[in-house]
Amino acid sequence: MSVRVGILGATGAVGQRFIQLLDGHPTFELATVTASEDSAGKTYDEAAKWRVDTPIPDDAAEMVVEPTTADAVPDDLDLIFSSLPSSVAADVEPDFAEAGYVVSSNSSNDRMAEDVPLTIPEINPDHLGLIEVQRDERGWDGALIKNPNCSTITMVPTLAALDEFGLDRVHVTTLQAVSGAGYDGVTSMEIIDNAIPHIGGEEEKMESESRKLLGSFDGAELALHDAEVNASCNRIPTLDGHLESVFADLADDPDVEAVAEAMRDYPGIDLPSAPEQLIHVFDDPMRPQPRLDRNLENGMAVAAGGIQSTPKGIKYNCLAHNTIRGAAGASVLNGELLVEEGWV
Repeated sequence: MSVRVGILGATGAVGQRFIQLLDGHPTFELATVTASEDSAGKTYDEAAKWRVDTPIPDDAAEMVVEPTTADAVPDDLDLIFSSLPSSVAADVEPDFAEAGYVVSSNSSNDRMAEDVPLTIPEINPDHLGLIEVQRDERGWDGALIKNPNCSTITMVPTLAALDEFGLDRVHVTTLQAVSGAGYDGVTSMEIIDNAIPHIGGEEEKMESESRKLLGSFDGAELALHDAEVNASCNRIPTLDGHLESVFADLADDPDVEAVAEAMRDYPGIDLPSAPEQLIHVFDDPMRPQPRLDRNLENGMAVAAGGIQSTPKGIKYNCLAHNTIRGAAGASVLNGELLVEEGWV
């Protein structure tokens, strides 16, 4: 089965990851790429300042970049991936959904909209049922589906594993890689020999998106998880891989071994891009580390370690590759779930 796909915002950092991940994909056939007016009409090789650590795939390099409008892309696309800036995506993505396209988006706009699925396939695949609510309310033939923020998606799989112990409250401090801000997002003068103790909007995203992802869907509406989530987000001079320190208050009192087992045994999902084991747990308290562990299972796994008991629950570190599992890879995996569940 071949599913024809397009990429909106294909020349940016996340767009380039989409190009890389879709090369040789067993299901998805890349049929079109779009970008800004400055890039439209050029070949992708001419338009993109390629910065991914593998060569541009030949087929993608020769594609002509289209404008990012619904009438500029082929009618027979089955699925569209979006890596647009949220300020652009907020206006453009609904146009594509209204025109009948199914959009799997990494952009932050509309993630918390009541009728938009915010999905991690291993955690809450049933939330795709919101597509029916969305279509009824908005009159769309297409659909808009979101994956969460790169820091949120690093932590939430571990929280889902802890939920069996009664997840009450979460405090998290992140140490986030510079690639999360895009190529032009943080200058070298800002970040070399430094750490930046604020990332605009990041804390709010982690605090709200986590509760939506862990929430329950009854077929008509979604109820947020009642855990309290508090985040402090920091930028550090690593290239890729977000490292996070999590303190979780639990109703139960599990020991470290029970927590590690719950994380290791948390079920995965049978999709082409999914890792065989979602959460890899290290016994070595020096792990995980961004340079050593961000590429576990092609960058799609979450790493955890340093698990210790606290008076109120548990503390640990977790890590994921922010532009693969935390961005393009998450959207591709959502696309695979949409195909598997018959939405595409």
